[in-house]
Amino acid sequence: MKHGSETLNASAIIKTWVELYTDSLYSWALHKTSKKETAEDLVQDTFLAALQSFDKFEGRSNPKTWLFAILNNKIMDHYRSNMNKTVLGDAAFMNAFFDNVEHWRAEETPKFWNEDIHLLDNVEFQNTLNSCMKKLPESWNAAVQSKYLEEKKSELICQELNITMTNYWQVLHRAKLQLRKCLNLNWFKK
Repeated sequence: MKHGSETLNASAIIKTWVELYTDSLYSWALHKTSKKETAEDLVQDTFLAALQSFDKFEGRSNPKTWLFAILNNKIMDHYRSNMNKTVLGDAAFMNAFFDNVEHWRAEETPKFWNEDIHLLDNVEFQNTLNSCMKKLPESWNAAVQSKYLEEKKSELICQELNITMTNYWQVLHRAKLQLRKCLNLNWFKK
């Protein structure tokens, strides 16, 4: 149990860290979650966890490094809990794209995109893609970002999200279907 003066000292140090590191932590959390409120909550949870476990901080690393480690754990916990909330066997989702004999529904059949256009070089397309990514469930967004933007190995992503490889591939497949639909509606039908 901490004595009163130790608690006051820890609180003063954490307060200084809040002033020094909040912006960096928030930027990282926002990058990882794409949601302002979620990022704010994760940063707040990070400082609360730092205060609660301050006696374990030995000062061998930079405080910012320690806080980022806590934040990264909070982000992974956030995605794990959201992954468990995502219904992976939802037949209604698949019925939106496929008929009862598993053929594409006419209105959902993939459209051919002009392969000569370098879409990722187009700022407007990037904005549309980012908007579509934000519409995905958070855990799906995390899987897509980890796989395609951060180029992490599938095994590591499964470990971070605490899901099986089968669920991971299902999440990626569904996320790509949703992204394609969103891009078809918001970019290619312009």
